[in-house]
Parts: sequence; C-alpha cells; structure tokens
Amino acid sequence: MFKNFGPRTQRGSNRYLSSLRELCRNNRKNPTRAEFVLWHFVIKRRLTGYKFLRQKPVDRFILDFYCPKLLLAVEVDGDSHDNRQTYDHERDLRLSQIGIKTIRYTNQQVLDNLEDVYEDIANEIKIRKNEL
Repeated sequence: MFKNFGPRTQRGSNRYLSSLRELCRNNRKNPTRAEFVLWHFVIKRRLTGYKFLRQKPVDRFILDFYCPKLLLAVEVDGDSHDNRQTYDHERDLRLSQIGIKTIRYTNQQVLDNLEDVYEDIANEIKIRKNEL
C-alpha cells in the first residue's frame, strides 16, 4: 500500500508520497502572496510559540504550514479552491483520520485581515493543546 511513499521521517511521523518532494521545493520557492505574508509576519517569527514547517508533504498531500508537535495544519486557499470544496473536505477528513487538524483561511482573509487571522490561529493552538 505504501510502496510509493517515502521512508518514515526521523521523528517517526507521517509517511508521504516521495514524488511530492520536488513539488514542495517549488512551492516553497514560489509562494502565493498570502502564504508569503502569513509565513513572514506570523509563522516564521514564531508569534504562535510553535515551529511550523512550510509546504510539508504528509500522506498524499502538501500542507501549506504544519506544526508536527500539535499535529496542526494551516491552509491558505486561493481562487483555485473555489470549486474544490468537496476535495478539500475529503482531504481534511483524511488528515483527521491520521490525527491532523486543519484550519483554513482564504487569501483575502490573510491579506485584508492578518491580525484577525493571527488571533484565530493563536486561539486554535490553545484549543489544539487542550485536545492533545
């Protein structure tokens, strides 16, 4: 079943499709404007108090931002997600089956209201800490 998946990571966490590695590298080199803003002004600075990884492969997906300690994914959805609600729902369901909680924001939320997005992420982190 996992023959196309890469080896377990050093932390012993989730497997992923090895074919995603190059795509992840390209995504890190070419972030969307919203991903860039969220990364540089909130997540990279560790205002959340936790380390997040950018464009992290997990299972058969690439997570925009992922905190392995909290098993928490933060996704920034652009226009391409407008007609993909069913796919996103199924993806989030699969991630929850392996213990990962996903929170989503639109590009517009990040670009127009970064402070509210930060406060929401901080609140979700508190909730997630209590869940684990």
